[in-house]
Amino acid sequence: MNESGTRKRAGGNASGAVQNLRLKLMVFALICALPLFGSLLFGLRGVSWVPMAAYGVVSVVAFLLYWSDKRKARVDAWRTPENVLHALELAGGWPGGLLAQHLFRHKTRKVSFQVVFWFIVLLHQVFWIDQLFLGGYVLALS
Repeated sequence: MNESGTRKRAGGNASGAVQNLRLKLMVFALICALPLFGSLLFGLRGVSWVPMAAYGVVSVVAFLLYWSDKRKARVDAWRTPENVLHALELAGGWPGGLLAQHLFRHKTRKVSFQVVFWFIVLLHQVFWIDQLFLGGYVLALS
């Protein structure tokens, strides 16, 4: 409880507002820049519009699953398995997952989940750096 008698939410303020919103939005924009730019170039160059569509559609699905999982966690109902959330993130839904994590304060404190999540984000960044700046050379070596 805080001074006004309202219950304070763990990790945040009583109003439920996202803390450091401006900073979080700037970081979000920065880490989305490469995938957005790369997906747009792929589409405009006639390679494929699939990455652009996947980031959008799968992000919405991931966001909704995070929201549903948070609701289920509150009532102790059947939960969405973490590997399902991670599979969606890997398929391009990590932007939606990241937004949901911070809006719903869900999965933000579980270190093992965050390690896998940020590894997936890093994989996407490496893929687009390779595609945009190295001509796909690094990933083609495998």
